[in-house]
Amino acid sequence: MAFVVTFAGLFGAAIGSFLNVVVHRLPRRESLVAPRSRCPSCQVELAARDNVPVVSWLLLRGRCRHCRTAISGRYPVVELLTAVTFAAVVAARGVSGDLLVLLPFAALLIAVAGIDLDHLIVPNRLLAPAAAWGLVVSASVRPEQLPALAIAGAAAFVLLLVAALAYPVGMGMGDVKLAGVMGLYLGVAVVPALFAAFLAGTLAGLVLLARHGGAARKQGVPFAPFLALGGLLGLLAGTELVALYARSFLG
Repeated sequence: MAFVVTFAGLFGAAIGSFLNVVVHRLPRRESLVAPRSRCPSCQVELAARDNVPVVSWLLLRGRCRHCRTAISGRYPVVELLTAVTFAAVVAARGVSGDLLVLLPFAALLIAVAGIDLDHLIVPNRLLAPAAAWGLVVSASVRPEQLPALAIAGAAAFVLLLVAALAYPVGMGMGDVKLAGVMGLYLGVAVVPALFAAFLAGTLAGLVLLARHGGAARKQGVPFAPFLALGGLLGLLAGTELVALYARSFLG
């Protein structure tokens, strides 16, 4: 199992490198496959040795080999976060066909969080194929859960839609659709996921109010990162949290 988890982490680091490309290019409607990765300053294409997740950035001390321009530390952070997330999912859920659903969902959450932080959008170009993948693959690897997943997706969508209509400054339709997609992947585990997202978002809002006063109410705060945080919690421990609640309060 240790070997499998390690392999999942290495695979996750490679996926994280691709997610950096998605976060940078997709909002700009650029191709995700061409041209090859290059330095944003001198435009020199990165050699394979300079494109090893996390390691290359550390060896180059966060600078381009050619022009020595600083390269954002977010790149290795995304790679390392994806590696840790993939390893944690495999460790928590084991090796099964469900990983065909769970790992792409984890990658989606990381990508939408990065894009929303940069652009305050959650692109349909990510959400639509993610929803389709979740439904099609779930129908193959966990068909008995499909009705519950569909209900959870619809319920999460409606809940966030009501919240968005009540507080449009706090979230948009991208967040609403992301919540629906989360339900399609998590099922009933979307309940603790949304609770955690709202709790984290509320705490962040209180911090902003404390620092900026009434002006904070007019600031646009991306909510997708909080949904992503809740989604990862639901992915790793949501089922257990729902079971714990049921045992403690329902009987």
